[in-house]
Amino acid sequence: MARQGKAGQLKRRIGPGLLTAYGVGVMVGAGIYVLVGTVAAEAGLYAPLAFLLAGLIAAPSALSYAELSTRIPEAAGEAAYVEAGTGSRFLGLLVGLAIVAGGTLSAAAVLRGGAGYLIGVVDVPFAVAVVGLGLALIAVALVGVLESLAVAALFTVVEVGGLALVIWSGWHAPVSPDFLSPAEPYFPGIGVAATLAFFAFIGFEDIVNMAEEVKRPERTLPIAIIASLVITTLLYAGVTITAVRAVPLENLVGSERPLALVFEAGGGPVAVLSAIAVAAALNGVLAQIVMAARVLFGLGKRGGFLGLFHHAHPRFGTPVLATLLIGGAVLGASLALPVADLAGVTSTILLVVFALVNGALILLKRRTPQAPFRIADWVPVAGLVFAVLALLAFALGGVS
Repeated sequence: MARQGKAGQLKRRIGPGLLTAYGVGVMVGAGIYVLVGTVAAEAGLYAPLAFLLAGLIAAPSALSYAELSTRIPEAAGEAAYVEAGTGSRFLGLLVGLAIVAGGTLSAAAVLRGGAGYLIGVVDVPFAVAVVGLGLALIAVALVGVLESLAVAALFTVVEVGGLALVIWSGWHAPVSPDFLSPAEPYFPGIGVAATLAFFAFIGFEDIVNMAEEVKRPERTLPIAIIASLVITTLLYAGVTITAVRAVPLENLVGSERPLALVFEAGGGPVAVLSAIAVAAALNGVLAQIVMAARVLFGLGKRGGFLGLFHHAHPRFGTPVLATLLIGGAVLGASLALPVADLAGVTSTILLVVFALVNGALILLKRRTPQAPFRIADWVPVAGLVFAVLALLAFALGGVS
């Protein structure tokens, strides 16, 4: 049995396999099951390209996170990176709070999507589905990180299997007339679509917030970050191509259950995929709650008004107060805001954070070139530029 954790101390219980599963699970659960229709509304048949562009935006930042996680293996993650790079404790605090807000809104968006799939299978009111799922996940997050990630790993296997079924079903479905004869050769909203699609890549940055609960963080964190991004990008490419190939855009755009339409087009039972999508949503929500609570825990180490959150339960080894606060905020946001608004705000927050994190690494590499895991000097520069360009595309294009 693992030893009891002391107050204010987390337990190191996580290896590279479980951490990679966590990363894949939160990324896949963070939007692909609910976001395809929203992206297709902006990019049309170019939705797959929008997802690939989003992956391109994320890749340099993921590598920057990998190096930073070995330089500063703290639960506060981005807050610690920005503070170390800029020397500004206040800016680090703002970044940490932004990550907490982004994780909360992301979890709310995914919880809404999961509840949408659930009520397609079980006849319950939407609000009841949201609250019931949310409370169950908060309870799991409170029990322990190993238990939380074990549940998340199980959900990951289910949701990846679901995406494989979507790809298989989509390729066996009749080809949509829209795919055979595109109405427009170009969609001007592809930049905005890529920014929205970026929401589906949220998750690799959450991995670094588990740093104080990981065995051999200097090795485990980079492996998990890079592996989860590669696996997820390949899955998204297959899923979005089959979606626009199998389902007319008019049906796909704005659908609350876009991948269920793909599965149905290939003759699969929609109830099966709906159940899988619920598992994906549960995984995404659980991972975001766990992450955001760890950031609050890490910020609490710096004292001040957040000091009360730097406390781990002596038996469970989890930040109980932080978890309860995040869980309650997730429930409130999921009942109040639609998926598109939640995804748009979350993506904007994280792109700003990515720009600051890449800038911090540029400054750190100039002062201290050596690190346990090193990337080329141009990588954080590319990450900074991509994040700024994506923000400009989102600001200029707006969300329709």
